[in-house]
Amino acid sequence: MNQVQGKENSRIESVEIAISKLLRIGVVLAALVIFAGLVQLLITGDSGYPEDTYPTGFGAIWSGLLEWKSVAVIETGLLLLILTPIFRVVVSLVTFLQEKDYKFVAISSIVLVILIISFVIGKAG
Repeated sequence: MNQVQGKENSRIESVEIAISKLLRIGVVLAALVIFAGLVQLLITGDSGYPEDTYPTGFGAIWSGLLEWKSVAVIETGLLLLILTPIFRVVVSLVTFLQEKDYKFVAISSIVLVILIISFVIGKAG
């Protein structure tokens, strides 16, 4: 019994460590992208967009990123920063599904639905 519990605890610990590493990688990647955009903006003094305009949708940000416009690069970093904890919820959901821990599958699903609803409401409002 203790050996089974030990294996389960070890597995949970390894999943938590993997998720922690993913979060760190996401935050560091987002910080690097934001920093690159800020450096570009400071060096060139050009946002890549006329006066007070900036991209507000995913498509506009993506096309601005492909053209290497500094504000689009910064916004891409911010999107990565926002998406990192969402990715963590998705990874948790998949992990709990694999472990057949349906109580936490339900909790993770509710959190994910709340996040999606908040983005939809934020986009509409």
